[in-house]
Amino acid sequence: MSRPRPHPTASSVEPAPPAPEPLLERPGARPAGPRRILRDTGLSYISNGAIGLIFAASGPIAVTLAVGTAGGLTQGQLSSWVFGILFSGGAATLLMSLIYRQPLGFAWSIPGTVLLGPSLQHLSFPEVVGAFFTSGVVILALGATGVVRRAMALVPMPLVMAMVAAVFLKFGTDIVASTQDNPAVAAPMVAAFLVLTAIPTLGRFLPPVLGTLVAGCFAVAVSGQFNLPPGGPLLATPVFTVPEFTWAAQLELVVPLAVTVLFVQNGQGIAVLRAAGHRPPVNAFAMASGAFSVLNAGFGAVSACVTGPTNALLTSSGSRQRQYTAAVAYGLLALVFAAFAPTLTRLMLAAPKEFVLALGGIAMLRALQQAFVTAFATSFTLGSLVTFVVTISGLNLFNIHAAFWGLVIGYGVSHLLERADHAQP
Repeated sequence: MSRPRPHPTASSVEPAPPAPEPLLERPGARPAGPRRILRDTGLSYISNGAIGLIFAASGPIAVTLAVGTAGGLTQGQLSSWVFGILFSGGAATLLMSLIYRQPLGFAWSIPGTVLLGPSLQHLSFPEVVGAFFTSGVVILALGATGVVRRAMALVPMPLVMAMVAAVFLKFGTDIVASTQDNPAVAAPMVAAFLVLTAIPTLGRFLPPVLGTLVAGCFAVAVSGQFNLPPGGPLLATPVFTVPEFTWAAQLELVVPLAVTVLFVQNGQGIAVLRAAGHRPPVNAFAMASGAFSVLNAGFGAVSACVTGPTNALLTSSGSRQRQYTAAVAYGLLALVFAAFAPTLTRLMLAAPKEFVLALGGIAMLRALQQAFVTAFATSFTLGSLVTFVVTISGLNLFNIHAAFWGLVIGYGVSHLLERADHAQP
């Protein structure tokens, strides 16, 4: 007579292997509909979105115009470039923010724009556009493999936030420099922010950053520093540049552009969003960046990406569950201003630069504070310090931004000298 087989105990049952993560991260909630958006929208969120766009459409566009003009681009090509980056940034932000119901702000790669400066001196613009197309495809392919999320997971958050702190530090020092260089404009902005922050009753009526914007506009008008240049075209006229695929341009630009988007720009945006309590979809970010980079290339524009400053502004205040409406406001304004790209450029460049620098710096103070706290409060402090120092040094190897090398070198030093921290779960 056979003995009955014993039932397996809980200790003898091997746990099932964890299910593999999906390639595209699933939204944590249903996509937001029109009624939900209207219910969640508020003045502070609209102001955060508007300030995010003002910031993106002023200094960064000035950099774009300077690089393009030095590279011999025509007015039509420059206008098309500005249209492309605003249109793709607005469209990607609306699409991703509504699907994931998070403030997922897209813009364009400023380090990528800067590294184009020397290239435009010896490469033709069609060759550069060919590199734009290829880098977009490479970014999309890397996102589709899931390698980006795995690579991001290897780097401890304090090191990433140390990189963000180094990049954002310039925005903080810009407040001091602007106040010294143009006190008639910057000093009232600083005063308005301090008063509205110190008196919560006033701050609820007029959000501090919005009050800073109002005070700055008033100061610019009173001081007579708004110098609008002569009239130009009202609407953007996108121009398609036929790409040329040459080995010289591909080898010089594709890898730096792809690395800058995936690990410098997107890395900053992901870190800022996580610090604000959100769960950004890393692989979806990479794939959207690649797809919209290809779209940008069609307009002769640099790669699309998720940026740290933009997302810091979108998450600077308000309830975490409602911050996606700031991204919706940003995206809608970006689409409108894309159509009026030449007019927008003229208006933004008419204001004194101290207005833009002070506004952006004040709006990002909280994000800068959070970056330092996360980077140096608990563990990985030596690796964070090395990351911060290398990033702020401006180290540039192989046309790749110092922020990337800061992460690489900081991680290497941390892994070697902070083994106890790495051993923690």
